Amino acid sequence: MRRDSRCPDTPSSSSIATTASWESLREAATSGHGDKPARSTTTPWTDALERTWISDPLEPWLPGFNHLGRLATSAKHHLADPALACALLSLDEHDLIAGKGATPAVPRDGVFLGALFESLVALTLRVFAQAAEATIGHLRRRNGDHEVDFVLSGHGGRRVAVEVKLSALVEDHDVRHLLWLKGELGDELTDMVVVTTGRHAYRRQQDGVAVVPLALLGP
Repeated sequence: MRRDSRCPDTPSSSSIATTASWESLREAATSGHGDKPARSTTTPWTDALERTWISDPLEPWLPGFNHLGRLATSAKHHLADPALACALLSLDEHDLIAGKGATPAVPRDGVFLGALFESLVALTLRVFAQAAEATIGHLRRRNGDHEVDFVLSGHGGRRVAVEVKLSALVEDHDVRHLLWLKGELGDELTDMVVVTTGRHAYRRQQDGVAVVPLALLGP
């Protein structure tokens, strides 16, 4: 199938691990083009990529209760494998370490390598969740004051909240959203985890948050 040069990558490779809107994706993928494609033009591409599991968006976690406040309902953009984003953007490991790959038109927190790491964690957790017959989603309040990268829900109402950090060091600031969710859910939140790039797994004594390197993550 030939690709229409006016049709943006859907989702744009640079939007990995964001909830960027369709308008933001279109602007990022067609920067400098005067003839922008309409939504009706790009929607078939989006549908085709999702049907073939190339695009694999992560849906929001929307619990049946509402005391968490107004939650965002946009999915997070992910590809089947974050390596696809690197290939499409022609980035290698040196580019990523140097901080290349960011697209100003697609708002994100942190460097692009961090987004790819989060996407790799998403891929891993989805495999484990499927094996455990659990569901997985992301949580973000509409005002943006709290968000959690992943919330897994399993049998018996068990829930595990997971944050991702592109570092081996976890500080108090990195667990604030997990602790907020624990304060809201209480015993309904079974565990809290930060997935890192480190070498050792441990549990923080001050708040009980588990710190687990991705290389040691298992079901």
